[in-house]
Amino acid sequence: MKQFAVLQLSGCAGCEVSLLNAEEWVERYQLVYMPLVVSAYDVPAVDVLLVSGGVRTDEDLYKLRKAVKQAQQVVAVGTCAISGGVANLGNRDDVRALFLAREERYHVPHLLPKSHPVDAMVGVDLYLPGCPPTPELFMAALSDPAAYQASKTVCGECGRKKVREMRPEHLLGFQQGRVLPDICLINQGYLCIGSSTRGGCRAPCTRAGHPCVGCRGPSDAFIEKESAAWLASIQKVFAAMTDIPPDEVEAALRSPHLALFLFQFADYAGTSRPKEKVL
Repeated sequence: MKQFAVLQLSGCAGCEVSLLNAEEWVERYQLVYMPLVVSAYDVPAVDVLLVSGGVRTDEDLYKLRKAVKQAQQVVAVGTCAISGGVANLGNRDDVRALFLAREERYHVPHLLPKSHPVDAMVGVDLYLPGCPPTPELFMAALSDPAAYQASKTVCGECGRKKVREMRPEHLLGFQQGRVLPDICLINQGYLCIGSSTRGGCRAPCTRAGHPCVGCRGPSDAFIEKESAAWLASIQKVFAAMTDIPPDEVEAALRSPHLALFLFQFADYAGTSRPKEKVL
């Protein structure tokens, strides 16, 4: 039976919860290390090491470098491990200054000067983006990633219909208005970027009426391009489907609630993350 371990760095444990929801692995794989549920001090020798969270502290870096020596395959799991996510907020000067000003920080690991993705420190064999990746994606990463079939984009998995007669003139605010169940969210005035986001999640957010915010990262069409390419692509989609002014779309794309995920797209450009290694 193949053995695997889960190393959690600076993150929220959402990826671990999603893995636990993937019941199929229980009879096929043996989980030998995950602090959330398995009592073990060190990562033992394993076939696969799943790494979630970003490298934010000296303790993160120490644990990561130690654990990868025990693994035959290393998988960076989730947005934080691949391009920052929540852990990356600490790269902001104001957040870092606030934390370092607190004198009562007893028994807290020392922060590194900035947050780092896992592959900045160790080699990675496979990338599993998502916040968190769905249970189905976890199973694909553990079993046979090359055999996993997914649509190119979230838009291709959504199932909502695009209609010509609906052309909104302004964006609706996040989670405002009444969402029609079967019509494309862009046609309804919502800022959805599923057309540029890689598929594989089966679009649970857009199917439920929540616009895609890009947590799966760029689709293969944009994974090796600069940010200007995918920003321009999103603008073209909205120009074709709506009458919303481009500057209104641009301002919304750069808003805080989207920056956490959308701007990870730029983190792929110029890196050694070939699309063949991203599930």
